[in-house]
Amino acid sequence: MNPVPEKLEHENPKQPVILVRTWWLTGLPGAGKTTLAQGLADSLRQLGRPAVILDGDELRRGVSRDLGFDDADRAENMRRVAEFAKLINDSGIDAVVALVSPTIQGRATARQIVGDGHFFEIHVSTPLEVCRQRDPKGLYRRAGNEQFGLTGVQQPYELPPAPDFIIDTSKIELAEAISCLKKLIGGPSKFPTNESRVFQG
Repeated sequence: MNPVPEKLEHENPKQPVILVRTWWLTGLPGAGKTTLAQGLADSLRQLGRPAVILDGDELRRGVSRDLGFDDADRAENMRRVAEFAKLINDSGIDAVVALVSPTIQGRATARQIVGDGHFFEIHVSTPLEVCRQRDPKGLYRRAGNEQFGLTGVQQPYELPPAPDFIIDTSKIELAEAISCLKKLIGGPSKFPTNESRVFQG
């Protein structure tokens, strides 16, 4: 009987291990987060990397339907999404989060939960006036007559002080924006966090 080798023959110690990530897209309502998240997830899948999208609106209708829009509930919503993202990463799957996530502290907590080595913050920096003009869900029109805590109008959005990447969807076409995000996927090496990379067309 042949001895059992210490390592399987197909194992290649030089083969890079792909580090799964939580791609956290933050920005104002109507900035383009969900559309970019879908494009990023499709790009990951095309590269053979399974990906799950965690969309803020869908989560609000499901696991976070018991939450409102005050500061405490917003913080809890971000915490829940981060916990889901961590579970997804722990299963070897990329998580793509599209969530307003308006506070610096909430996003910092999310990074801590997910783990700094897996968390990649993308600020979708589309200006407020452009988001108002788009208004795909009628939120900005509604905010003119109703108080429901719309971020950017009725409640503040705290700009990320040092996101890993910044993209302004008012300055580039969708296909170009998705192509830009696809270039971020890369391989095993950790993206630098000491400086933000900006793409605005």
